Amino acid sequence: MRVVKESAKGEIRITILSWNNKYLLKFEEGPFEQTYKIPEFDILEEGDLEKFLEGDFFISVQKRFKEMGQSLQNQLENI
Repeated sequence: MRVVKESAKGEIRITILSWNNKYLLKFEEGPFEQTYKIPEFDILEEGDLEKFLEGDFFISVQKRFKEMGQSLQNQLENI
């Protein structure tokens, strides 16, 4: 497994890895993690991975973290 890039955007830590002919985009915020696996042949250049760190895709990642937090909070209240 090779680390392609590590960065952060706000509270979200981002790690891009190359492994087993796939790129893994790992987003972490607090106790939550989202990982997306993209076949290497779908990406022409590693620089194109930057497009996943902005725009609608990244906004969806942020929303999903909020949903995950709310789901966990709801479940903890129902225990």
